[in-house]
Amino acid sequence: MNKKMLLLLGALLASAGLTGWAQTYPTKPLRLVVPFPPGGLIDNMARLLAPRLAQELGQPVVIDNKPGAGGNIGAAEVARAAADGYTLLMASPPLTISPTLYKVLPYKPEQIVPVALMGQVPNVLFVKPGSIGSVQQLLEKARAQPGRLNYASNGNGTSLHLSAELFKSSTNTFITHIPYRGAAAGITAVLAGEVDIMFDNLPSAIGQIQAGTLKALAVTTTRRSKALPDVPTLVESGIADFDVSAWFGLAAPVGTPAAVMMRLEQALDKVGRQPEVTAAMLRQGAEPAFMDSKTMATFWAADAAKWQRVAAYARITLD
Repeated sequence: MNKKMLLLLGALLASAGLTGWAQTYPTKPLRLVVPFPPGGLIDNMARLLAPRLAQELGQPVVIDNKPGAGGNIGAAEVARAAADGYTLLMASPPLTISPTLYKVLPYKPEQIVPVALMGQVPNVLFVKPGSIGSVQQLLEKARAQPGRLNYASNGNGTSLHLSAELFKSSTNTFITHIPYRGAAAGITAVLAGEVDIMFDNLPSAIGQIQAGTLKALAVTTTRRSKALPDVPTLVESGIADFDVSAWFGLAAPVGTPAAVMMRLEQALDKVGRQPEVTAAMLRQGAEPAFMDSKTMATFWAADAAKWQRVAAYARITLD
């Protein structure tokens, strides 16, 4: 048998192997690790997707909340798991932020690879009504008295903290950071007039924005949110290239067979197209935005590079 025939035979056997994997997987329940407590945005999205993914795969998808260390404990759990497609991670921005901020991580970033991105949630910049009328007015005040204005976040090193630091670096302003223990405490501080502004995930703040107790100045994505169509983007407000979202999707241990990754990706694509899933995402302020594994990997790398620049600018490190 000549070399060309051997290569062809090898390719056919490999293809048959991949087809076999795709046809037999899964044969038992899957575990979806959510690296945050129940009740938050990422947990809510996991509980929306899991039962529908189970229907597509023909096996239960069991949610396992593993909160702690800004999402690092759950990520480490998946990084250590067998690369067989039965342990998955509900992926979100800490996967691209933590490697930049933490001096030591309980896992290596290359141990986790993207399966598919399912959606994105804009952050929103808001103030107490009657205090600041627009982004331009905010910039005028910040530049007139550097350091006098302050902003709340849900803690050091979070995506909300970094969103504000990106805003500062993009506008060459100095606004003082006041971290709180959670986004709810930060919102309370804005309402009480203790702080001037805050960036938050849209679902957390949308109720008070719609009720008029908070005033939204802008959203952080390049397109307006369907949930707040009258609120401009920061790009529209004059801040070029500002694009931040609380994205979410699924990730897996590196080395997961290609056929399994493809099976999961195809199932998630079908789930994301279901009208009830799209409607549920939109109700929570999320925008459906499916990306396959290759596209998500490119997105992931760009997101990591952005936060690396912001962390260097603001000199943020965490133990």
